[in-house]
Amino acid sequence: MENNYPLSSANAGPTLEEIQNFEGKYPKQLWYLFLVEMWERFCFYGMRGVLTIFMADQILGLALSDKEANLKYGAIQAFVYAFTFIGGIFADKILGFKKSLLFGAIVMILGNLIIAFSPQEFFYLGITLSIIGTGFFKPNISSMVGELYKEGDSRRDAGFGLFYSGINIGALLGGAVCVYLGTSPDYGWSYAFLSAAIVMVIGLITFIYTKKSLGPIGDSPLLNLEPSKRTVREIAVYVGSLVSIPLIFIMIKNTDYTDYFMYTIGPLAILYFLYETFKESDERARKKLIAAFIFILFSIVFWAFFEQSGGSLALFAKNNLHHNLLFFEINPNIVNNTSNSLFVIVFSPIVGLIWLAMAKKKIEPNTVMKFGIGFLFLAAAFYTFYYTRFFADSAGITSLNLFTFAYLIITFGELCLSPIGLSIMTKLSPKRLSGMMMGMWFLASAYGQYAAGLLGAGMSSPDENATLLTKLQGYTEGYYQLAIYALVAGLLLIIVSPLIRKLMQEVK
Repeated sequence: MENNYPLSSANAGPTLEEIQNFEGKYPKQLWYLFLVEMWERFCFYGMRGVLTIFMADQILGLALSDKEANLKYGAIQAFVYAFTFIGGIFADKILGFKKSLLFGAIVMILGNLIIAFSPQEFFYLGITLSIIGTGFFKPNISSMVGELYKEGDSRRDAGFGLFYSGINIGALLGGAVCVYLGTSPDYGWSYAFLSAAIVMVIGLITFIYTKKSLGPIGDSPLLNLEPSKRTVREIAVYVGSLVSIPLIFIMIKNTDYTDYFMYTIGPLAILYFLYETFKESDERARKKLIAAFIFILFSIVFWAFFEQSGGSLALFAKNNLHHNLLFFEINPNIVNNTSNSLFVIVFSPIVGLIWLAMAKKKIEPNTVMKFGIGFLFLAAAFYTFYYTRFFADSAGITSLNLFTFAYLIITFGELCLSPIGLSIMTKLSPKRLSGMMMGMWFLASAYGQYAAGLLGAGMSSPDENATLLTKLQGYTEGYYQLAIYALVAGLLLIIVSPLIRKLMQEVK
């Protein structure tokens, strides 16, 4: 991966060579980015954790049906990740990663504060701002992590593994705190959204005080352009983003418009990808881009299933689970929103050690095989979600313990795919397209989120007055189907892995 940074830097700090020639396992800059991402993920996953149950709250929320709540959840999450693609392009071409991140953080804070002021009246406006802000923030901080390492540095995967643990610590804290505040009779939804805004302020301050240590990483690609011309282009990006607010607002309120958007942005993104791929003069680089695209396509399927956690599984937890986990009494939605993150934090180092031990014995699976294994774990997890129906009482309330065990299984699937996916995008992408490809990775998540909402809506009972037992049967039957599809996808990846490996060439 070549480093095409401008000759001058926007800030006086260490050189790129000084950063990349670090000693030890991790560069110090990774810890700074770890903290920034942790607080941003608190904000993001805290909001994600309460979205569906807030929208389905018939008294203090938006009073939507389960089906409507699932569809709107899918639409909101789809827009969040779709904007990461757009934010990645603007960062590559105009703003640079640092300015994109700063702008995104400020807009996210404003969005959360607006919702906190009046959740019912200003929810759609606030969530629109959060969507735009996340789009500028998320792909660019991940790209900066990749730039801390030289091409071929074997420590890169470990770095992304640590970075991924920061994501999950934030998700764990956000999922627990926001659900607790939002569902508590002593606080309420305003406090949930306010807490998300406060921690995002902490993340922004952390980045402001540490960004100098990043040296040229994340500087604008237009530093050598005349300052006045550069400023005009930057302002155009900011204004254009804010002008899009009414459009996003309308599409979220009416999910039919979301369908049109998703039918449009995907083909356009593919066309742009093909344009940049065929524009690439290096044949080896082109093959790597094609390999990256295959990973992206399979990730859509993975996230469509995995992200039931914020939609159908949130409603399943709300309606159909006991409040007893082992010897404790706990809100099932706190478990739904935190167990995966907790398991990632606990087991991520263990999985990393397993990969290292297998590598020493020369039996470590390659990246494609790991993706395939991830799908097999996903299949096992959804079969376990399905199996909860056999532990239900006559009222349709089932075991929180078995539900939590399913999350343990799904965590191993995630650890085989998500942190490795972030790393492989940076390995397979030329420097000039790193932001775009990271954006493509998150755009795949957008389509996964969109499909997750459709799948969740399909599992929901059309009768809002249906019994809990009927709802249990509908959701668990849907989980059984997802288990089968995940199994097929995993086996297919394992079968075609030799072909994909040829495209990846020296990248493992």
